This record gives sequence, structure tokens and C-alpha cells, in this order.
Amino acid sequence: MKSSFMAGLMMVASVTLAWAAPPDDALKVSCAGSAAELTLCRNAVADWATRSGHAAVVVEAPSNSGERLKLYEQTLAKGSTELDVLQIDAPWTGLLQNHLLDLAPHSSNIQHRHLGSAVANDTVNNRLVAMPWFIDAGLLFYRKDLLAKHGLRPPRTWEELTQTATIIQQAERDAGNKAMWGYVWQGREYEGLTCNALEWWVTYGAGTFVDQGGRVTVNNPQAVQALKTVAGWVGTISPPEVLKFDEEGSRTVFQNGNAVFMRNWPYAWSLAQASGSSIRGKVGVTVLPKSGNEGGRFGATLGGQQLSVSRYSRKPALAAELVLYLTSTEVQKARAIKGSFNPTMWSLYADNEILKANPFMGELFGVLAFATSRPSASTGSHYFAVSNVISSNVHQVLEGKLAPAEAVTRMEAEMLRIGGNKGWR
Repeated sequence: MKSSFMAGLMMVASVTLAWAAPPDDALKVSCAGSAAELTLCRNAVADWATRSGHAAVVVEAPSNSGERLKLYEQTLAKGSTELDVLQIDAPWTGLLQNHLLDLAPHSSNIQHRHLGSAVANDTVNNRLVAMPWFIDAGLLFYRKDLLAKHGLRPPRTWEELTQTATIIQQAERDAGNKAMWGYVWQGREYEGLTCNALEWWVTYGAGTFVDQGGRVTVNNPQAVQALKTVAGWVGTISPPEVLKFDEEGSRTVFQNGNAVFMRNWPYAWSLAQASGSSIRGKVGVTVLPKSGNEGGRFGATLGGQQLSVSRYSRKPALAAELVLYLTSTEVQKARAIKGSFNPTMWSLYADNEILKANPFMGELFGVLAFATSRPSASTGSHYFAVSNVISSNVHQVLEGKLAPAEAVTRMEAEMLRIGGNKGWR
């Protein structure tokens, strides 16, 4: 019989999996992501099982973060023992903290070798509720062969990106590729759109929705300007379908050779460079553009995944041992080389093998290490309600159903109603 967690996977994520019940004593590790990401997770878990002599299996969870969080909340709320190790997104530590084991007593202080920002994110009320696994930041991927062909350079501003994308898109269509688009990104109404929107706000000097003191700052003229610019991309340099794209949707278009620029996370690098990729050797990576506004700066949303141990695990110490192995220097190095996952260990950014496989990790280290956090710390348990307000209103602007000025006014009012008026208590 399928576990209730697996039944939930099929019900919420509409995923059909061939599932064989694992041995009763096996640790169960929830992993999510692309096929390549799942393979890396399975291989590392299998390596640990071989070395330790303990059984462990990977349970595939939805790659969509909202669906995965919903399943975790449902499973953990019941005190279920169905999962031992959970792959969680950066903003979830505060929300799930009461269900997660404090890893500090098991860590031998290894957390101090990780990036401080990642460890701070994973420490809630002085409890280390997760270990950093990889860190992310939004990046701009581009077709360096097409820019060279047309005598253009990577854009430094959104205005330059719009102009360059328009020129190359039209030239390539005239040359026969009618499917070419200038820029693809994540426009679906979900957390990924919130990440994109944060980058637009930051690069236009519009703030971070909610500041570190909890003050709602989402409504300002720079934010209106950012939304006007982005809405103008849809149907011009970005396909109308971009409003349905998540990370994989945009990557598919780019990797099929049908986009000049793409906003995505670093994992897309190794897939673009893989054997059989139509754009292998043709891709460059740089920082996302900024606006020409005073106060606009280069910016990227901080992302990443962490590994936690469920408080309800029957073998918490053994599960913690597995987490420490999966987040170790050895495993992080392998994931960086094979999958372009940015390590959370400082020392690995000086590793020559990693830099050979991912030159951008050295060149863009400042962006990766000092990216902008989503306002989850300042809004606490209200963060996902805030994120929904952002993605919903921004999506309506992109659909042409809501004017930018009206959208930011609504966003401000809704955020204040959710908790901003009460200090997010």
C-alpha cells in the first residue's frame, strides 16, 4: 500500500510514481528538482548507505515549492514518521521550525564552515533547524555566440537588455528561426515570480517589499516603473506563454536555442553545457541588469535549499548523520562540478576543479554570497501570505488586468492588513 505521503504526492502534484515500500528500518529522504538533481541526490544517499551500512531511500517530492511545502505541512502536522530527512527551501525554516530537529548537538560545529548568511537563515530561535546544502542567486544567462554574431555585448541595464533582445530576436527570425525570443524568465503565479519581482524592485531602487524593520515599502514610483518595463516585455521580447513558465519552462525554451537571454538559477549552467545540448559552449552567465535609476543596483534574489531532520524521525541521530554527509565538502564539491549547484562552504570557491567546471562561480561570487534575501525574517509566519500578495498582483499586471500603480497600492494595503499594521505579530 502506498504511504499517505506518496498518495499526497500523486494527488497534489499529479505525479505517478512506481513505488516499492522501503524496508521498515530505512531512512527516508525527500528530494525534489529536475531529473539531474534527483539523480545527484539518489547517488549521494546510496553512497552514504554503502559506507554506513544503514538503509536509506529517496522519496521524490514535487519540484514546485508551493506543492512541496503543502505536503510537508500536512505530513508534519500529523507527527508522521514517513519522512526522516526533508529538503526545504530557504524561507521555510521559520515556518517549519517546530517540526524540525536541532542539528547543533550533532554537527560538531561544522556549520561554521558554511556561508554565514546561509547558517543565519537556518538558525531560528537559537536552534540550527537545517544545514545549508546549496545556495542560489538569480543570474542572467545569455547566448554569447549570438551577441558576438551581432556585435553586441552583455547588457548592464534593463534598457540595454530590452534593446539587445529586440535586435537579435528580429534578426534571428529574419534568418529563419521564427521561434526565437529575446528574454525568458519565470512568470507563473508562484514563489518564482516573487523572486523575479524582488530582483526588479532591487534593481530599480524600489526596496525589498518589506524592510528589515518590518515596514512595508512596496509602494513607490520606482516599483511602478519596474512593473511598466516588465509588462512591456510580454508579447514583445518574451513569449505570451512566459506567464506560465517556471524555471524548467524557461530553461526548455533557452536550451532549445529559442531565446537570447534567460533569468534562472545556477543549476541551468550544467544542463546547458551537457553533452547533447544544442547550446553547449554557446552560453555566458553574468549579473542581472539594473535600471538607470539613481539608487538602482545590481541585485539577485537569495535562494537555496537546506536539509532538515524531522522531529518525528524514529532515528534522529542517524538521520542527522546522513544530513551532515549530504551537506559535506565532498558531496557539495561533486554537486558543484556535476550539477552547477553553488556550495555553501567558503573553501570550495577556491577549488580549481569547481572553477574549471563553473567559471561564473568565481566571477560572480560576490553576487552569490551577498544576494538579497526575501523578507521572510521580517514578516515571520506571514511571509507566504506576503509572497502570494506579490505574485498575484504582479501576475495581474503582466496579464494586463491591473495597472502598475494600482497594483502596488493594493499590495501595500494587503500587506498592512496581513500583519504590517501590527508589527507582523
